[in-house]
Amino acid sequence: MTKIDPTSLSIAPVSRRADQRDFLGLAAALYRDDPHWIAPLRLEERRRVFGKNPLFEHAEARAWVARRGDRPVGRITAQIDRLQQEIQGNRAGSFGMLEAEDDPEVFAVLFAAAEGWLRERGCAEVRGPFNLSINEEAGLLVEGFATPPSVMMGHGRPYYPVRVAEQGYEKAQDLFAYTVKSAFVPPPVMLKLAERAQREVQLRALRRRDLAAELEILRDIFNDAWAENWGFVPFTRAEFMELGKVMAALLPEDHVQIAEIDGRPVAFIVALPNVNEAARDLRGRLLPWGWAKLLWRLKVSGVRSGRVPLMG
Repeated sequence: MTKIDPTSLSIAPVSRRADQRDFLGLAAALYRDDPHWIAPLRLEERRRVFGKNPLFEHAEARAWVARRGDRPVGRITAQIDRLQQEIQGNRAGSFGMLEAEDDPEVFAVLFAAAEGWLRERGCAEVRGPFNLSINEEAGLLVEGFATPPSVMMGHGRPYYPVRVAEQGYEKAQDLFAYTVKSAFVPPPVMLKLAERAQREVQLRALRRRDLAAELEILRDIFNDAWAENWGFVPFTRAEFMELGKVMAALLPEDHVQIAEIDGRPVAFIVALPNVNEAARDLRGRLLPWGWAKLLWRLKVSGVRSGRVPLMG
């Protein structure tokens, strides 16, 4: 048997189940000394990257793992979203799912693989990170490393911004996450505006019995409201139905509020319980009993934080 040089660096596309395990398992090794990192649910991440993600109805992706000898030291994906190119009128591709040891050589081979694949398919520009699209996890963490990521948000190591910049990337857009304490007291001007709006705006909860129709209303509002935003790509019906499955499983009806004027839906907001808080000690595993702990914490004991991932 040929011995592998433990110092040699190689990169290969993910093509086997073993490669998927290395790809999905790398983050746990990289963040083992980071008390703020929360392992994503492994089954969900596998489905999203390698399974039946409705994104792949209009996009294609490739994943790679870099190894030092036979030890995984980095990972990356590259994506081409035909819908994004059509909407924005460009030939942009994207990278995502970036995780790597603090080694410039590792970052160099990861980006070379992703950029080469995109270049071969006609892309003239690369944006990212998107995990795997702007409607999923987006952005590179540059501040807030001592804050645990909320549901549907990524984390990162403090050296990532420098290593990515070394590959020739520069900021395209700022993305901010805001926190609001439960004890927040709205200022008088906000209360006056809300009182005035109540004269013509009515609020109602999601009607779970009409879930498919309700999701189509939310999708239509979202796609219209965000159409002029940077990087906008509309949700397809299949993508929003996938989100709807999550909402139906996790949310009480009143966690989705729809605003109407004269009976016509004009706005909405969705508040998700912070699944990451509930999954903090599961190490990404739902089997054999992780799923029971997760459901108990979400449905019975409750969580102390949440996130507004959708509004429009």
